[in-house]
Amino acid sequence: MSEMLRAPEPVSVFFSGGGTGGHLYPALALAAALTEARPDVVPFFVGASRGLEARVLPARSQPHLLLDVEGFRRGGGAGALGSHLRTFTKLVRGMVALVRVFLARRPSLVVVTGGYAGAPSGILALALGIPVVIQEQNAAPGITTRLLALGARRIYLAFPEAVARLPRRARRSVVAEGNPVIPPVPVDRGASMAEWALDPARPVLLVVGGSQGSLALNRGVLALLADHAGAEGLPGGFQLLWATGPAHEDTVRETVTARLGAIPRWMQIRGYVDEMDRALGVADLALSRAGAMGTSEFQAWGVPAILVPLPSAAADHQTENARALEAAGAAVLLPESRLTGSALADLLQRLGDTPQKLRAMADAARRRGQPDAATRLAKSLANLLPPPFPRPRVAEGTP
Repeated sequence: MSEMLRAPEPVSVFFSGGGTGGHLYPALALAAALTEARPDVVPFFVGASRGLEARVLPARSQPHLLLDVEGFRRGGGAGALGSHLRTFTKLVRGMVALVRVFLARRPSLVVVTGGYAGAPSGILALALGIPVVIQEQNAAPGITTRLLALGARRIYLAFPEAVARLPRRARRSVVAEGNPVIPPVPVDRGASMAEWALDPARPVLLVVGGSQGSLALNRGVLALLADHAGAEGLPGGFQLLWATGPAHEDTVRETVTARLGAIPRWMQIRGYVDEMDRALGVADLALSRAGAMGTSEFQAWGVPAILVPLPSAAADHQTENARALEAAGAAVLLPESRLTGSALADLLQRLGDTPQKLRAMADAARRRGQPDAATRLAKSLANLLPPPFPRPRVAEGTP
């Protein structure tokens, strides 16, 4: 007797968060991992019309809704009350706009990845009795996470240090699983170094300030090159692999050429590094901002770092990330106010002269790293979903 199996009914899961890539890309990674674990899942994204997702989600043809919402203004001062009222009004309007989408798609689960764009879906889901989970990327939980924590079914933390900043009654829902990053793949160091035209016998400093680069980091490195670069490289014997940001590349190249006469053979300058896996695979040390996703990649690859937190980051959360990693022995915190050529030279010399210290930092980073976080998070999310629709047997001969 033959059997015909009916395909499982689709299961709707909403992923809500954004405003910045640090909240959007974890949502995309989790959705991809969850649909691999449960092919019957249909993801739907909710973001902000003024966030990065307004460009990324349409480009990826992801089903989505963009809301006209914004974050609450921090601090007081003139106009603060009016700003808060405007933000609250937009939040309510966003929730009203969401009601129709919730009723049409009937999500079985809402995954909130933070940022002001995540709040409307989370609040509405709790009001409607739909399970909510939170994935918090930073050591200092954001306002959205703290707001939804008491009602969340689970709270996935990337930094275990964040648990102390959550409401006490919410801590029983916490699972420390890391941030969903692309898992490292083995890299042939010799071949990669040859492609970068660098010496495989010498250490590499990777400078990366995010997809757009960092003007402050670039200026710090230029100051380092002006006063402390030698014919053979940087202090500590480091070579330089420098992702300046596309808008800064030409200026950086011109400045380096003017100061050093030419771009040295131990230096590679790129506006953007497409092959970040190869860059991380050859890096012995990173100089970077302290965003959650970037630092999670360093940990997954076992790359120690000098972290320069972005001072304007919400609630100074990058400083909290850097402090946590410094306390764990995986990084050195260098405030932007102390980012000078001399400070960088001293750090590079100290780390380059004590390779055992560099190895210890790499080991500490690797111990903190959770490269399979996306897979584990997806399995945990799948356990919160209803089982696939039963596939009944159909009698032979039935059309």
